[in-house]
Amino acid sequence: MGFFEKLKQGLGKTKTSFDEKINNVFSTFRKVDEDFLEELEEILIMSDIGMDTSVKIVDKLRSTIKKENLKDEEDVKNALRKEMQNILDEVDNSLHLETKPSVILVVGVNGVGKTTSIGKIANRLRKEGKKVVVAAADTFRAAAVEQLEIWSKRSGAEIVKRDEGRDPASVVFDAIKKTKETQADVLIVDTAGRLHNKQYLMDELRKIKKVIDKEMEGCAQETLLVIDGTTGQNAISQVKAFKQETDVTGLVLTKMDGTAKGGVVLGIVEENKIPVKFIGVGEQMEDMEIFNSEEFVKAII
Repeated sequence: MGFFEKLKQGLGKTKTSFDEKINNVFSTFRKVDEDFLEELEEILIMSDIGMDTSVKIVDKLRSTIKKENLKDEEDVKNALRKEMQNILDEVDNSLHLETKPSVILVVGVNGVGKTTSIGKIANRLRKEGKKVVVAAADTFRAAAVEQLEIWSKRSGAEIVKRDEGRDPASVVFDAIKKTKETQADVLIVDTAGRLHNKQYLMDELRKIKKVIDKEMEGCAQETLLVIDGTTGQNAISQVKAFKQETDVTGLVLTKMDGTAKGGVVLGIVEENKIPVKFIGVGEQMEDMEIFNSEEFVKAII
């Protein structure tokens, strides 16, 4: 199954919810007027896109309708898709791993699918011919290390782990050493699931970052924040919280196949100017894809 088919299937709940509401607006209104646009704006807000982003989309759509004198339902839908895609394309979503070695620091709260995402990303990179080392720096939970070990084995990545309770930054230091010794292409660093109000965990994250900056100076770095799509508007507040603590360069969206809240992606990108780099639409090892804005918008409308 190709990415678009997987995405369409994975975003089925979002699409059903969106289409139902949007088709209802088109059937209720006989012409594309201000009442129609106000109703459409309300639907976008209710679809977890968020107030500001919904207003922006409808404002742009209003201008396009006027300028191009759009009256046909499909033409208006196409214009709506285009405005949504424009929001997602305002930021560069390519993965920057130009140096050898490069590093991906993975952050996020517990339960969002961080460990499985690391396994799936490692699998993608290995399939591209890259040698991958994974650092199990979530030393606060033995289960996290065990789970990461399983996913690393599945993906063919080498794991560096230490005893539970060890200083996470020292694990990262050892993993950097291993990355250099084995001439690996990418180091992926797992971190403890944390919330912005747990100061000691945020301090650990800063220590890890300090070690990476010192020991891998000049290397390409990505900091990916894993977000659970089912949390809707709560995902937006998580992005804002992590942005204050670390330089988030991209997002990994998980559990998109279990939610009708896929519209939240637009709100997150527009409000934070952070690109979505990966999207997970299933449980299998291959179900982690590089984000494609055009296909995403087509899959939800």
